[in-house]
Amino acid sequence: MENINIKNEEVLVKRNSQGELVVTSRQVADHFGKRHADVTEIIRKLTTENSAVKNMMIMSSFQHKGNEYIEYLLTRDGFSLLVMGFTGARALEWKLKYIEAFNQMEEAIKNPYAHLSKELQAIFTLDIEQQRIKSDVKELKEGMPLFNVECKELQALVRKKGIEILGGKVSHAYKDNSIRGKVYSDIQHQIKREFGVTRYEAIKRIQLDKAKEIVNGYKAPYVLEYEIKKVNSQINFGEVI
Repeated sequence: MENINIKNEEVLVKRNSQGELVVTSRQVADHFGKRHADVTEIIRKLTTENSAVKNMMIMSSFQHKGNEYIEYLLTRDGFSLLVMGFTGARALEWKLKYIEAFNQMEEAIKNPYAHLSKELQAIFTLDIEQQRIKSDVKELKEGMPLFNVECKELQALVRKKGIEILGGKVSHAYKDNSIRGKVYSDIQHQIKREFGVTRYEAIKRIQLDKAKEIVNGYKAPYVLEYEIKKVNSQINFGEVI
């Protein structure tokens, strides 16, 4: 909410949830010397006659002494439409004040640093530009493919997971070149399937953590798991004798 003071009298202009600049019907009634009930009745008639007006005069409510009452939030067009029929010197004076208040708010939104010194404006402008550059650099880095060292890191994790799935380096399954190759190949294919790539280098740096997560969560398909268990359950008679 933003307050704009004009000639020692306050015109309160705020932004609603849709980002529109609005004033309340209560404030308008008070400034223009009208009963709020009369103002809301005028608004009710206007919105009844033309449904499009509802977008300019938005029904709302306020609390007073524990009771809830209806009020309206008026956009710039809604305000103009409402006070069009208000006449007299006082009405004209307030119309001009509201126009100025809306203008100042719109300008403040377009240029929030307008009230600052040129030196401070330059500092804020430079800071915004630096933040933009940092964001661009970060986006560029994250969008780049994996570095060679990161590919090796992922490959090492695949080997570690493969050893775990096979039952350790001393297991029969690990010593079986065919089964060991199947496990490593399946883990690698799983990673590439997930990212739709044919090689690690095509995975983006921002996706590295996700790739690691996929490897750590890998489970061998049933047919491969069965083959591993079968081989590992075999007795090495050379060791028994």
